Amino acid sequence: QALSEALQAFAAMRAQEGERLQTDLLRRAEVVTDLVHQIDGFAEQVVAEYQTKLLARIGELLPENVPLDETRLANEVAYFADRACINEELVRLESHLVQLQAEEPVGRKLDFLLQELNREINTIGSKANSLPINQLVIEAKSELEKIREQIQNIE
Repeated sequence: QALSEALQAFAAMRAQEGERLQTDLLRRAEVVTDLVHQIDGFAEQVVAEYQTKLLARIGELLPENVPLDETRLANEVAYFADRACINEELVRLESHLVQLQAEEPVGRKLDFLLQELNREINTIGSKANSLPINQLVIEAKSELEKIREQIQNIE
């Protein structure tokens, strides 16, 4: 009888702990989702800011009597835009975050999703040539690390 009661209390305690872990993980996933949306908002500005900075720099270096080669400028901006494009990473991040928040994933699947989330956020950090995006990437990485620590407590 005592053993049965102890096992029932143990199972109830584990269920409560699991619910708290789930609540914490979902809250942190929402924080990461919000950060990803903020990154997406800044991503649209990166190319325009680069073009403005490039024009200003060219203006400083180019003698006044030398005309600006608009085609060359457009090519440079297009090349940068292609290199700095993070749309694919943002789409994959959104997909992984939806999967992370689903009822199903546990244990190894959560660990795998977290690895994928880290991979995408690291790629964004290396591609995006923007201080605000890099700051958001750092915040997201911090939250992902907290999620990783919690996942270690899940069987």
